[in-house]
Amino acid sequence: MRRGIAILGSTGSIGKQAIEVIGLHPDRFFVTALTAHKNADLLFEQVRALRPRLAAMTGVEGPVPIPDDLSFCEFLFGPKALEEAAREAEGEDVLAAVVGVAGLKAVMAARNAGKRVLLANKETLVAGGEMVMNACPAGTLLPVDSEHSAIFQCLQGAGPNQYEQILLTASGGPFRTWNKERIQTATVQQALGHPTWSMGAKITIDSASMFNKALEIIEAKWLFNARPEQIQVVVHPQSIVHSAVKFRDGAVIAQLGVPDMKLPILYAMTYPERLETGSKPLDLFEIGQLTFEKPDPEKFPALRMAYEALKAGGAACCVLNAANEEACYAFLRGEIPFGRIPQIVEAALQKHGALPAKNLDDIDRADALARETARAMLE
Repeated sequence: MRRGIAILGSTGSIGKQAIEVIGLHPDRFFVTALTAHKNADLLFEQVRALRPRLAAMTGVEGPVPIPDDLSFCEFLFGPKALEEAAREAEGEDVLAAVVGVAGLKAVMAARNAGKRVLLANKETLVAGGEMVMNACPAGTLLPVDSEHSAIFQCLQGAGPNQYEQILLTASGGPFRTWNKERIQTATVQQALGHPTWSMGAKITIDSASMFNKALEIIEAKWLFNARPEQIQVVVHPQSIVHSAVKFRDGAVIAQLGVPDMKLPILYAMTYPERLETGSKPLDLFEIGQLTFEKPDPEKFPALRMAYEALKAGGAACCVLNAANEEACYAFLRGEIPFGRIPQIVEAALQKHGALPAKNLDDIDRADALARETARAMLE
């Protein structure tokens, strides 16, 4: 039976790779909806090729001219179009591949409509972890991030055995070997030069600051019901071990693969089956060696802030994410130096970290206040 899938963020890196793997298995999947932010040309091209019945542009307030040959597809516009597409699209699955906290309401809309969520949006669980997991019984939310997919895969054969520790790997980004002073003044071009992964600009900057890993620590806590002290970040520059779990007898089970997102994307779509991804398989002889290092929280304070936010509870993780988003985009615009990003996030946490996060209204308020504080610091 073919599964219908709505792709939220179809013009981004994850969305485009999802379309590639769907193209390899047309007997298994069909696309029901596509959403983009503002990239109309690519969205129109995707709609022509995949022929969904619903499409949306979330970064456009009003209708834009739609080519005559796309009259078969209904188009939605504006920020609320993301939620509407998640809720109204046909099919069983919604791939949440948008960047930012905007994904949270779309994920909740998909779950309220009874759809399975394939989650490639860290911010959903960072901002609303408890609320989201309460809405997701077992099997209704599957991780797509390579690290969390790896942990999920490692746990499949564990049976009733509980893990002792999650080993969350990190490439270390482009500044792994830099000293703290040099990192402070890194340029946008340097921060975008990730050594192993090809990703969008926001995620690449987050990888350079290790805020990406901070968000993944928080995400892992909710996905795997982990205590913060059970999550250990391990710097692994080759990006071959995507993550691992340790058990009480000392055994460590790891998931290995080439640094390619097609495997975790397709595994979430087909779980528990495994299908061909079209990617180059891992050759251990070609890799030669794998190395592991301890992270340096002095150079990368984002890691410390993640644990502190989890300990604080409430809206602290939401505040961390919102302030980081504002600071990250300000850096990309050339408005602040790289070293200013963690300073802005820490200030927002100190001011708003004690706010509650019991529902969407609470989360919206904490998110807005954190952004307001971050923007004030930018000025």
